[in-house]
Amino acid sequence: MNGTVNLECEIKALLRKRGPLSVAFITRFLNEMGVDCNRQKVERILRNMVLRGIVEAFYNGGRYNRRKHYRLR
Repeated sequence: MNGTVNLECEIKALLRKRGPLSVAFITRFLNEMGVDCNRQKVERILRNMVLRGIVEAFYNGGRYNRRKHYRLR
């Protein structure tokens, strides 16, 4: 659980700093920061954060290749 909490804090800090991002970019930026994670782990944590109301998911029409993006509430 401790690793999950740390990853949640890193994701929140990343979204606060860079704005709305897709899972691919969140994973890429976390790996560049030295946090060892993969796409599936990031998706699972983001899904839990959406259920708890910390983060919201949205599709951005024609921009950003119609991928799901996440932003802080």
